[in-house]
Amino acid sequence: MHPDDTADVKALETTLTSIENALDVDSIHTNIAALSEAASVPDLWNDPENAQKVTSALSHAQAELKRISDLRQRLDDLDVLFELGDDDEDTLQEARGEVTKLRADVEAMEVRTLLSGEYDVRDALVTIRSEAGGVDAADFAEMLMRMYLRWAERHHYATEVYETSYAEEAGIKSTTFQVKAPYAYGTLSVEQGTHRLVRISPFDNQGRRQTSFAGVEVLPVVASTDAVDIDEKELRVDVYRSSGPGGQGVNTTDSAVRITHLPTGIVVSCQNERSQIQNRASAMTVLSAKLLERRRQEEKATMDALKDGGNSWGNQMRSYVLHPYQMVKDLRTNFEVGNPSAVFDGDIDGFVEAGIRWRRNSESSN
Repeated sequence: MHPDDTADVKALETTLTSIENALDVDSIHTNIAALSEAASVPDLWNDPENAQKVTSALSHAQAELKRISDLRQRLDDLDVLFELGDDDEDTLQEARGEVTKLRADVEAMEVRTLLSGEYDVRDALVTIRSEAGGVDAADFAEMLMRMYLRWAERHHYATEVYETSYAEEAGIKSTTFQVKAPYAYGTLSVEQGTHRLVRISPFDNQGRRQTSFAGVEVLPVVASTDAVDIDEKELRVDVYRSSGPGGQGVNTTDSAVRITHLPTGIVVSCQNERSQIQNRASAMTVLSAKLLERRRQEEKATMDALKDGGNSWGNQMRSYVLHPYQMVKDLRTNFEVGNPSAVFDGDIDGFVEAGIRWRRNSESSN
């Protein structure tokens, strides 16, 4: 084997071993055994909510173990490929191509080890709002909603849309949905901030270039251990009829629920479910997450005030340019791609991974 090839394989071996140690493969095996036992209890589905949590956790733990095992197997197979490549140039090129692919996959797995925040392991609650830019901004907000839902679909993550407020002409005013997967919050939290779209407006009959903005908020879903106390007396609950695009009625009963938390003025709503009770429960999930985030921000306020410029959330963080050239660029990491169509179709892993590394580096330097 050529010395350069040997060095490449050795570097991959070192990185993969550090990943296996950081993720603690033995504990993943132990966790799978415990979850498998819990999933085999005969009366598991007597409590559907708990059953869903157990089976989902088991599925994700097994998928993570398989991902690590597959990387290890591919690394072991490289030695055989390079050995065969000593006598065959085509096989040697195949082996070098596999090194490039494996390096990218190992680096993607390495990002997972950087998610060590208090809430990183949680499901994510994502809210997207149209901002400046009129109908183009509403259309852009809907494009971002589809982008994140397609990203989740690509990774086989379950999602649930709690509420969507449609704009009059096109697009949406806002939407809130949950991404149900371990580490969804830690992964998607780097997507929070203001997103900017530059394009020839399809809604302008003069074909002028338009800049529009949409805001993305990402919160961790509240767990039972978070102790977010909500006094029912501090809530105003309104019910109304759900509606779809263009004022279309989703159903004919007043099942949609809007909850106002009077002390903070936080308003949440849900119209996705068929019953008022289900919508109220979903709205309370969103309200709990927002109150938890508010408490976290209050606890951090003094610390942030001591830092130059405070935190970066809420600042413009990514530009999507469709005219006069095609590019999507992250303004924090400088990661960019020249294929906006793929990005809007959910291909955002490169941006997410760069964002997680950027965040870890920023935290280390503070």
